[in-house]
Amino acid sequence: MMVKWLRESQVSSIILTLFRLYLGYTFLTHGFEKISGGFDASGFLQGVVKNPGVESWWASFLGGVAIPNVELFNVLVPWGEFLVGLGLILGCLTTAAAFFGVVMNVSFLFSGVANPNALMALLGIFLLVAGTNAGKIGLDRWVVAYIQQVKNKKANRANVKVSAQH
Repeated sequence: MMVKWLRESQVSSIILTLFRLYLGYTFLTHGFEKISGGFDASGFLQGVVKNPGVESWWASFLGGVAIPNVELFNVLVPWGEFLVGLGLILGCLTTAAAFFGVVMNVSFLFSGVANPNALMALLGIFLLVAGTNAGKIGLDRWVVAYIQQVKNKKANRANVKVSAQH
């Protein structure tokens, strides 16, 4: 019942728009601060790996993947935050933006950074569950319709080819 309401209700699309705008602003500003301020995750990552409260599998992942590739993460984190924020504010590719936002927030939670990431992850999950209704008041109204139209044209062409072969 709750999922149906999130996915179909006009009222929920308004509430989800408020969630989107809050999350988008938070991501966008944090990303912009990191982009313009020269972001370096190496100290943070090394601190997380040494933290006894962090799960060992997560510390192993960070130590084996993130720290050796910290230059990549120094680009991915700020630009990821900025682009997630932009997508959420504009309501463009909202589901994808929400997904990547949740992935980042859960990663921060695993690393021991609780505030405001728990709330942000929860709101992001609501946006994911709502699907296209979360971006209905935004560019997704047109972007998702266009993507669906292109997909349908490709499917129709594929069906014509299969029919012609028989």
